[in-house]
Amino acid sequence: MTVNGADDVLLVHGGTPLEGEIRVRGAKNLVPKAMVAALLGGAPSRLRNVPDIRDVRVVRGLLQLHGVTVRPGEEPGELVLDPTHVESANVADIDAHAGSSRIPILFCGPLLHRLGHAFIPGLGGCDIGGRPIDFHFDVLRQFGATIEKRADGQYLEAPKGLRGTKIRLPYPSVGATEQVLLTAVLAEGVTELSNAAVEPEIEDLICVLQKMGAIIAMDTDRTIRITGVDKLGGYTHRALSDRLEAASWASAALATEGNIYVRGAQQRSMMTFLNTYRKVGGAFEIDDEGIRFWHPGGQLKSIALETDVHPGFQTDWQQPLVVALTQATGLSIIHETVYESRLGFTSALNQMGAHIQLYRECLGGSDCRFGQRNFLHSAVVSGPTRLQGADLVIPDLRGGFSYLIAALAAQGTSRVHGIDLINRGYENFMEKLEKLGAKVELPGKVLG
Repeated sequence: MTVNGADDVLLVHGGTPLEGEIRVRGAKNLVPKAMVAALLGGAPSRLRNVPDIRDVRVVRGLLQLHGVTVRPGEEPGELVLDPTHVESANVADIDAHAGSSRIPILFCGPLLHRLGHAFIPGLGGCDIGGRPIDFHFDVLRQFGATIEKRADGQYLEAPKGLRGTKIRLPYPSVGATEQVLLTAVLAEGVTELSNAAVEPEIEDLICVLQKMGAIIAMDTDRTIRITGVDKLGGYTHRALSDRLEAASWASAALATEGNIYVRGAQQRSMMTFLNTYRKVGGAFEIDDEGIRFWHPGGQLKSIALETDVHPGFQTDWQQPLVVALTQATGLSIIHETVYESRLGFTSALNQMGAHIQLYRECLGGSDCRFGQRNFLHSAVVSGPTRLQGADLVIPDLRGGFSYLIAALAAQGTSRVHGIDLINRGYENFMEKLEKLGAKVELPGKVLG
């Protein structure tokens, strides 16, 4: 991670419980994809509950490059997207977005339908393990796309149009499932996708597409069937809340012995997390507007935990919770089965005083696809340990927020470098820290 200077460094004076109320808005893993879906329509769409995060700004810029008008709606957090005049974008302009997000890969299907061709620059995103774009290109080829690799990206065409097909994913990838959905809805014939991802954000994207006129059926065996239609209209949709951000703040409350009301948090999409939170010793209270999370006092309990695709324990919940587990009594066992390199962030926690040992073996209840591939994908956390402030360089989005939690829970002062990366998925996180009483400093400004 390149440190971008003083403006990208946060001084965190730890040891103060986080207390107060913050709000989470629409899910980072849904909103940019719903924005891309607007490309498929022949009429404007309205998307509500949109967070002000970098991924949203990247997609907004890419849509505007392709002739989509994007403007604020009538209420805060509302966007109106008008795709009436979609056009080819300048390759150099598109390439300016290279490295800033992985979302551009999802433009392929919609652009092939609207223009007959698409250009996708090099992709960015968090370095947490293999997230091969081969899944996406294999899917697009099965629909009938041709792909030419160029020095600055990938050029795609569909000389005979796109046709429905049968696809079985080798792993229930969220991104590949989204690619199929966004491509199949206007493809000729029926597409059958098996071993699909079924995360709440996938269901919400299906709701968006159905509002536009798509025909999509979900079976209970991870099979999704899409019957292509001739045209789609616009949609009006309020995005589901970000369950991953909500869980991050919940872990922050636990690690700092705090009390945080997360307005917008929703029980239904967080049930697996809530069960684990309660097992660790965290307390929560649910009402119609959100969820209050707090440390009830006493010792936290160690647990055994495996990450998995939905409805399992989400990998994005793991890193923030591991920080809280450094304060639990006994040995906690973590088996990461989604991203092979996601536990690398623990080395910095050890520098702060944590006792975390990584293993190549599967320490969970079942073997996983990383077990024979020499990846450090299991961890044993021994606690409780007192954390001390340190110099930290943010490695990725969730790891970065986890470092922030660790710094807030630690004694003394930490220097957290690369905080701008947190803006990819956490809206106004600096303002939220201020509301919760965190003692943090940016150059020229003191919060809390």
